[in-house]
Amino acid sequence: MARNITGEKRLNDFVQIAGVGAALETADGNIYTGISIDTACSMGFCAEHSAIAEMLKHGEYKIKAIVAVNDNGQAIPPCGRCRELISQLSSSNLHTIIEVKDGIRVPLSELLPYDWKEPSGPVW
Repeated sequence: MARNITGEKRLNDFVQIAGVGAALETADGNIYTGISIDTACSMGFCAEHSAIAEMLKHGEYKIKAIVAVNDNGQAIPPCGRCRELISQLSSSNLHTIIEVKDGIRVPLSELLPYDWKEPSGPVW
């Protein structure tokens, strides 16, 4: 599904969309998708954020699995901002399966091994 919505489009000299597409499955089995919005002054956001916003709009916040793909259709890992957003929505999202590369899937907890919100995380 993420590949079907990906295909970079230039809106003007300042904005490009859909260079990355994302699809997520919620704990309830619903699928939500989103595209990236890239702007000249960094006001855009990631495809994962777009898909998450769509999910939240429908009252869900627990993510079973998520994938983002680039313009070539290859799976890419989420940035740190996306990882953090997923983890803050629900502690159960640390079990979210993320495809970080084509065919390689790991739980979010492996991408955030020292989550600051967990008691076993680092002591500052």
